[in-house]
Amino acid sequence: MTDGEIDNLADGFLACTLPKERWTHEAHFATALWLILTCPDVHPEREMPGMIRRYNESVGGVNSDMSGYHETITQASLHMARRLLAGLPGDATPATALAALMASPLRDRDWLFAYWLRDRVMSVAARREWVSPDLMPLPA
Repeated sequence: MTDGEIDNLADGFLACTLPKERWTHEAHFATALWLILTCPDVHPEREMPGMIRRYNESVGGVNSDMSGYHETITQASLHMARRLLAGLPGDATPATALAALMASPLRDRDWLFAYWLRDRVMSVAARREWVSPDLMPLPA
């Protein structure tokens, strides 16, 4: 994905005009990286939950105990995105950061299961609030 494509994706997400089928695993990370790198006044860990909930509802989704927004996955993904960025040059763009992320184990939607048992991370509690990993801690 190019920087322009990520800009358009993030703009569509924020405006709630992005088609639901484009809100993929890669799009979640692209948007997170874009927010971190281009929006210094935004605190993604605090603001992205509301953004995702609003977007989900705009495309007919429901944020419930069984679907929609997931706190633990969002916060873990943001942590890992920031960790990845810390290892990149200071002039990294959203596109170069996303390319590095998608060349890492994070490209696999199941990356979480190296840190959490499936039942724990997919629980209602983990959807509602942060639940710490039970297999091994996230890298610092």
